[in-house]
Amino acid sequence: MENKSVVITGGSRGIGRACAIMFASHGYDVLIGYSKNAEAAEKTIAEIKKYGVKCAAYCADISKKDEARRLISKAMFEFGKVDVLVNNAGIARAALMTDVTESDFHELFATNVGGCYFTSQAVIPEMIGAGGGKIINISSMWGQVGASCETLYSATKAAIIGLTKAMAKELAPSRINVNCVAPGVIDTEMNACYDEDTMWDLQEKTPLSRLGTPEDIANAVYFLASEAGSFITGEVLAVNGGFVI
Repeated sequence: MENKSVVITGGSRGIGRACAIMFASHGYDVLIGYSKNAEAAEKTIAEIKKYGVKCAAYCADISKKDEARRLISKAMFEFGKVDVLVNNAGIARAALMTDVTESDFHELFATNVGGCYFTSQAVIPEMIGAGGGKIINISSMWGQVGASCETLYSATKAAIIGLTKAMAKELAPSRINVNCVAPGVIDTEMNACYDEDTMWDLQEKTPLSRLGTPEDIANAVYFLASEAGSFITGEVLAVNGGFVI
């Protein structure tokens, strides 16, 4: 039987890497998109290959529509189809709102929201042609409730939630499910901007008394992409250890 295929943006490390390995372990062919870290991408590809599936990495700045289109074209060339798209690529910047620059504003919205939008826009015709598909967008609990000193990041992640719900309504007649995963505090490089005391405080404020792992998020993403999630669309799955209830 032919393998299903998945495209994961920001797939070289952290949550994206965990998702790539999770899908590969379930027999999916995997294309990971990345923007800068070729070495990390190669290490992730090496892990994926252990599962005997097709895999490839592609460098693209998906905040640009043409490059997002080329990412999906690469997947179509490699696999002939895209069954699942995981819009994971994103960047963060902790700062007081009064210190956020115009450049910061445009960069975060272009990457976090534009990348999700343009990659989805590129894959939709391919999924419609194939009779359906799954799109999972990665937001954040801060997109649900906001965070002090994370106003810009929170705004971009709230936009992802709104985009998810709108896409779900528009694409349901084409048998494309669109859902969102909103991680809590996850132990990844994205949180390297916080010192040890801050991370400990966030852990203490999490009712399950631990930080999340990339694998926690990958499990949720795979669930939504699987047949078990076939009657779910337009939802935000919170994976935060009870931080936001």
